Amino acid sequence: MIDETAEEIREMRTHSSSVVAVKAARALEALLDEEYPTVEEYVRALERNSTALRRANPSHASLVTTQREVVERVRDVNPASVVEAQEVTAAAIDDVVERVNTGKHEAAAAVADRIEDGQTLLTHDYSSTVLEAIELAARDGKHLDVFVTEARPRHLGRKTARTLAAIDRVDPTLIVDGASGYYLDDCDEVLLGMDCIVGDTYYNRVGTYPLVATAADVGTPVCVAGSGAKLVEEGFHFENDYRDVSEVIREPPEGFDVKNPAYDATPTRLLDAVVTDEGVEEY
Repeated sequence: MIDETAEEIREMRTHSSSVVAVKAARALEALLDEEYPTVEEYVRALERNSTALRRANPSHASLVTTQREVVERVRDVNPASVVEAQEVTAAAIDDVVERVNTGKHEAAAAVADRIEDGQTLLTHDYSSTVLEAIELAARDGKHLDVFVTEARPRHLGRKTARTLAAIDRVDPTLIVDGASGYYLDDCDEVLLGMDCIVGDTYYNRVGTYPLVATAADVGTPVCVAGSGAKLVEEGFHFENDYRDVSEVIREPPEGFDVKNPAYDATPTRLLDAVVTDEGVEEY
C-alpha cells in the first residue's frame, strides 16, 4: 500500500495536497499489522517508508509536515515495545488526519461565509477547499458565476469546471489560462487554494503568480484558502517538481528545450486575504 500510494503521489493522480497528506498518513497504517523483532527495527521501517512518501512530492508542505509529525511522535515517546510503538503511530496518524480534514472543512466554511450572492469568481487549477467553499455557499442559496482556468498543461481546471457544473446555482465557464486577464475586470474576487505558504511566499500550481499579479494590477481582490497545516514558518524547504515534457508537447522536441514546472512562487504582499481554520490574515 505504501509503494502504491507513493507512486500515486509521484504521478499526481491525487490533485489536492490535503488529500495527498491524508492518504500518505493512512498508508503508514500498513506497518501496524506487521511483526518486527525490535522497536528499533520498527522505527527504522517507519522512517524509511515515511521518507519514501515525503520524497514522492517534497513540494507538498502538508505531506512533509504530517509525515514528520507521525515519526517524531513515535521517537519522542521512546516506546518500550513494538506494540506500543504501533499504538503511538496509530494515534498520531488519526490526529494528523483529523487536523488536516478539520482544517480544510473549517477554512471552506469560512470562505463560504465571505462569498456573497450574485458574485462572479475566478479560480485556477483544482482545489478541494475552494470547491467545498463554493458548494457550501450555493447550498446557502447564493447564485455564483465562476470562471475556471484550464490550468495547463494537465488541464486540471477541466475537472474543476465539471465539478462546479454539477452544483445548483453555480454557472462555471472554462477559459484558457492566458484569458484570465481578459475576464478579471468582470470578477469580484479571485479564489484560490494553496499548496503551502512558507514565510512570505505563497506556492501554488504554476500560473498562479501571473494571475495574482494581474489581479493586483486591475484591482480584483485575491483570497487564498486552505488548512492551517499548509502554513509553514520554519523546518521546510520548498522543492519544485518538474513534470515530464510530454505533458507539454507530444512529439520529441528538436532544437529547443521544454520546461514544465508544477508550481510557482507568489509574494504574499500581492494577496488580499488568506483564510484557514486558524483565522483570516488580511494583507
